[in-house]
Amino acid sequence: MHLDVLAEIATRFTALSLVAIGGINAILPEVHRVVVDVEGWMTSADFADLFAIAQLSPGPNAMIVALVGWKVAGVPGALVATLAAVGPSSVACYVAWHWADRLQQSRMRKVVQKALSPIAIGLILATGYTLAQGADRSPGAFALTMVATAMLAWTRVNPVWVLIVATLAGLAHLA
Repeated sequence: MHLDVLAEIATRFTALSLVAIGGINAILPEVHRVVVDVEGWMTSADFADLFAIAQLSPGPNAMIVALVGWKVAGVPGALVATLAAVGPSSVACYVAWHWADRLQQSRMRKVVQKALSPIAIGLILATGYTLAQGADRSPGAFALTMVATAMLAWTRVNPVWVLIVATLAGLAHLA
C-alpha cells in the first residue's frame, strides 16, 4: 500500500470533515469530485453504488466514507478515511456544543442556528444532484425515483417499504 495514497485520503477527508455542516451527506458532492474527477480513483457509477450500499446498511451515514476509503486503499484506506472524516468534526462538534450550551439565551446562538440551516439544506440538495449524475437515467429509473421521492416527502410511509419496492422493481428490471 502506498503511504502517499493514505496521506492523500487523510488530508482530503480531514479538510472535508470540518465543513460537513449537516453531516457526511452534505460533503458528498465534494467527496465525489475528489475521488472521481480529481483523483480518478473510481467512476461516478462506482461512487453511486457505494452510496447505495452505505444507505442500505445499518449504521451511520459515515459508512460511505469507509467504503470510499476501502475502494481506494483497502482496509487501511477505510480506517484512515473514517478517522479523518469523523475525528476533526467530532472535536469541532464538542467545542460547539459547549459554546451553544453556555449561550442558551444568546441572540448570537439563534443567528448562527438560523444561518446554518439553509447552508445544510443546500449542501444536502447538492448531494442528491451529484448522486443523480451517476445513477441509472432510464425512464423507468426516473419514474421510480419520482414516485419514491413523493412517497417519502408527502406520506408517512416507512422508508424501508420504499426501499423494498424499489429493490423489487430493480430486480424485475434485471430479469
